[in-house]
Amino acid sequence: MAPETSTEPTTQPTTDAGSAPGSAAGALTGTGIGIDIGGSGIKGAPVDLATGEFSGERIRIPTPQPSTPDAVSRVVKDIVDQISAQLPEGGAGIPVGITFPAVIQHGVARTAANVDKSWIDFDVATLMTAVTGHPVHVVNDADAAGIAEARYGAAKGVKGVVVLATLGTGIGTAVMVDGVLLPNTELGHLEVDGHDAETRASDAARERDDLSWSHWAKRLNRYFSSLEALLWPDLIVVGGGVSKKSEKFLPELSLRTPIVPAQLLNSAGIVGAAALASEQQRSSGS
Repeated sequence: MAPETSTEPTTQPTTDAGSAPGSAAGALTGTGIGIDIGGSGIKGAPVDLATGEFSGERIRIPTPQPSTPDAVSRVVKDIVDQISAQLPEGGAGIPVGITFPAVIQHGVARTAANVDKSWIDFDVATLMTAVTGHPVHVVNDADAAGIAEARYGAAKGVKGVVVLATLGTGIGTAVMVDGVLLPNTELGHLEVDGHDAETRASDAARERDDLSWSHWAKRLNRYFSSLEALLWPDLIVVGGGVSKKSEKFLPELSLRTPIVPAQLLNSAGIVGAAALASEQQRSSGS
């Protein structure tokens, strides 16, 4: 049997005093703007890119219903305008990172979770760039959270393969290799014991089936063991609201991989999106 893993594993992943290779974390400075689009709320804030902390007021507006492209883009513009008003020179030219609950390929939504189905195959980035007047980078919400943890949180400086798994209504995942994102992994839908993993191991499944923490940990262990067999990660980071109670279930797991709770929690989407947008602008030379 593999040695028991706790929230403070005895075998630590390899880290670097600076940023992980392939990332721009060590070089990021200044202010970014991050927007997090969810099914119930749209949130945004200016982000200090050197620290990953909010540098001004966080703004939240309920997601309009129906959450069509036109309606959502108007709310995003409102939030970006309010954030820009807090910044020198009105935030002119600052890239905006936007998380979206969908598979995102080159700025285009290929799915739509908890938002109107009219978003499917819609060019989110082009619309948001036109509406906000800022260069925009759009990213899947779990991927944004993964980048936030890799740049500023639990996975900062970790070399090799890092997997973030957000345990909530479903299971969202992000995979990074030496700090570089592999976008749009949907590893919450792995088949484990004949079931879609998120139907058995998500936090919603724990609540639905009224599981004890120990019983739920057994399901999590099967899921994470499957991830280990496929990816051989150097670190697994557990996100989602339930990560605030990690002491109730992480010590119950028996894995070969160090596994730790996420650190950025509710700010991860905004922070990760802002960082990615800044990195993209820098790499494009604009």
